[in-house]
Amino acid sequence: MIQMQLQDMKETTMAGGSIPHFQNDAGHPAIDIGVKEFMCTGANPPFDHPHVYLDMGDDNEKVCPYCSTLYRYSPKLKATETQPAGCLYIDQAA
Repeated sequence: MIQMQLQDMKETTMAGGSIPHFQNDAGHPAIDIGVKEFMCTGANPPFDHPHVYLDMGDDNEKVCPYCSTLYRYSPKLKATETQPAGCLYIDQAA
């Protein structure tokens, strides 16, 4: 159990030294994520908003001040998983 928690923590904080980015193209009222520190991009470009860093702190949910998406922490999800699926933002390099 402790080993699993350490692995989850490692996946959450490492990810190449970057913080996961999430987007809400479908307009979901709430998105469950597996991290408490993340970036919200709004939607995919060109409909994105400034990529804002959000930290839930001791809470288990946070509303993005730009797009009003409610993000809820779920310890059952990995750092790059979302529920509903498909809300991880992946930067498309030029």
